[in-house]
Amino acid sequence: MYSDIKQSKAFLIGLILVLLIVAGVAAWSLTKGSGADITEEGATAIQDTVQKSALQCYVVEGVYPPDLKYLEDHYGLQINTDDFYVTYDVFASNQPPTVVVTPKSAV
Repeated sequence: MYSDIKQSKAFLIGLILVLLIVAGVAAWSLTKGSGADITEEGATAIQDTVQKSALQCYVVEGVYPPDLKYLEDHYGLQINTDDFYVTYDVFASNQPPTVVVTPKSAV
């Protein structure tokens, strides 16, 4: 009888350890994947902000801004250039610019 109690305690402890390891691996994998999601959301937010700022400039001045520097100087736009590359391509002053935001970690 004494050995049965000892075996059931060992089994219970082993089961708890396995469950803790599985929970730890699951938590780690969830946090690992969320970093990429946050980076993508950041890039999308920057792209939307640049496009909205350019549209605001068009509404106020009648032309789209020639470059990002103009938006930074006249409309207070701030871009996280430490983490993202931003490409701002203007075809004509009456056409909306093409904005592409790429995370630096993806390059």
